[in-house]
Amino acid sequence: MDWGQIFGNTVTYLLHPTTIAYALAATGLAVHFGYSGLLNFGMAAFMAVGGYGYAISVLSFGLPWWMGMLIGLLGGVLFALILGIPTLRLRADYLAIATIAAAEIVRLLFQTELFKEYTNSSAGLRGYSDGFRAINPFPPGTYGFGPFTYTEVELWNRVFGLIMLAVAVLVVWALMRSPWGRVLKGIREDEDAVRSLGKNVFAYKMQALIIGGVIGAMGGIVFAVPSAVVPGSYSTSLTFFLWTILLLGGAATVLGPTLGAVLFWIVFSFLGNLLPQMAAAGYLPMTSIQAEIVRWILAGVVLMLIVIFRPQGILGDKREMTFVK
Repeated sequence: MDWGQIFGNTVTYLLHPTTIAYALAATGLAVHFGYSGLLNFGMAAFMAVGGYGYAISVLSFGLPWWMGMLIGLLGGVLFALILGIPTLRLRADYLAIATIAAAEIVRLLFQTELFKEYTNSSAGLRGYSDGFRAINPFPPGTYGFGPFTYTEVELWNRVFGLIMLAVAVLVVWALMRSPWGRVLKGIREDEDAVRSLGKNVFAYKMQALIIGGVIGAMGGIVFAVPSAVVPGSYSTSLTFFLWTILLLGGAATVLGPTLGAVLFWIVFSFLGNLLPQMAAAGYLPMTSIQAEIVRWILAGVVLMLIVIFRPQGILGDKREMTFVK
C-alpha cells in the first residue's frame, strides 16, 4: 500500500474548502440546536440556497460577485422566515420531520426541469467565480509545501473561507455571551419558564433560525466557490454529516463545529484512501468499490457511538447538554 499517498491525500482536508464550508454550516447548526434547542434537519437547504443564490445572481443576472454572495445570504434569511413561521411552534420531533422535508423540497426544486433556465437542472451551475477570482490578492504561482501546496486560486479560496469562518465564530461567541444569548440558552432548557418571564419565545427562535441560517448559507457559498453547485450535493447525507460534525465537536460550543469538521473530514478521507487500497492488496474480503462504501457505514456507527457515549462532544460540557423535550 502507498502510505505516502494515503497520508498525503488525508492531510489535504485540514484546510480543504469542503472542510471549511462544513465547519461554517455546523456553526450555524450549533446556533439552531446547541444554543436554541431547534432540531433542524434542513441545514442542507440553507447551504443550497446560499450557493445557488450566489451562482444564479452572477450567471443569470450578471451581478458582481459580492452582490451575488449578499443575495445568497439574503436567501438564507428568506428561507428561514418561510421555514420558521409555520414550523417553530411545532414540537421538536415534528420540527425535525418538517425541516428534513423542506430540505428535500428545496433540492428537488433546484433539480427540476421547470427552472432549468436558471438552475441547469441536475447538471448544476459552474463558471460563476471569475469575478471573485479577479480580486485575488495573491500573484500567480504556487504557495506552501508538500501536501499544502496551492495555486494562487486555491489559496485564495481557502483564505476567503477561513476569513468567513473566523467572522462566524466571533459573531456566535459574542452573541452567546450577550443577554440575547442567555435568553436563547434559557429557551433551550425550558421555554415555558422563559415565556413566563414575558419573553417572546417565538421571536427569539426565529432570530436564532435566521442567524444560523445565514451562517449556513455562507457555508454553501464557500462550498460552491471552488467549483460548481449541483443539487445532488445537497442531499440528506450532507445534513447527517453536519450533525455528526456538530456532535463530535460539541453542540453547545463555539469552536466545537470547527474541530468536528476537521476531525471528521480527516478521518473520512483517511478511510476513503486506506480501505480501497487494503481491499486491492487482499487484506479485506471485498472489492475496492465495496471498501469505499464501508466508510459510510463507519460514519453512521460513529454517529451512534457519539450520541450514546459522548453526546456533549469533545469540547462540550455535560452542564451544557441540550435536552430535547
